[in-house]
Amino acid sequence: MIKSFKPFFGNGNLLELGSFKGEFTKRLVPFFKDISCVEASNEAVIVAKENLGSSVKIYNELFENVVLPTKYDNIILTHVLEHISDPVALLKKIKDEWLSDKGRLFIACPNANAPSRQIAVKMGLISHNSAITNGEKEHGHYITYTFDTLERDIKYSKLNISHRSGIFFKPLANFQWDKILKTDIISKEYLDGCYELGQVYPDLCSSLFFVCEK
Repeated sequence: MIKSFKPFFGNGNLLELGSFKGEFTKRLVPFFKDISCVEASNEAVIVAKENLGSSVKIYNELFENVVLPTKYDNIILTHVLEHISDPVALLKKIKDEWLSDKGRLFIACPNANAPSRQIAVKMGLISHNSAITNGEKEHGHYITYTFDTLERDIKYSKLNISHRSGIFFKPLANFQWDKILKTDIISKEYLDGCYELGQVYPDLCSSLFFVCEK
């Protein structure tokens, strides 16, 4: 994700929405001096503060309730929108209240058309590409986006799309990656190849990626 986001990073501050325990935030620290995060989970915030120290401001609030002191030139929303019951309302709030006039919003969501999901359909494990699995329901997913449905919600919010692509060609399910990465079967070169192939076939990527502006 960082490799995909980096060319579009702008000067100024950064807001990460849904930072959880701060693992992805740590990867953003080298690029920004002023980082703020919003995370609703009390338990996750405790861990994030241990991971990140005092260099990152963390607001332990729901998106609906949080009051932020400024606007932001870069806003990160990775694998969060599918957890929101009213995603258009959140996108409008970001546009109207938090995004600076020159700012960019980075959105990444799981892709319903990833090959691993399409294979699961052919195996009879899920009914269709954009189905919400039992595991996803347990993790609070409301939708599994495709390019057209994610673009629809972005347009409904009146944000402008300046870039769209995919991140990482995904032939395997997450649990398969977890197992195989513990072996020497997959090399860094193979992972780099999957990333590059994802630039050729964005609709077959693990994640959909949009950059939006006011």
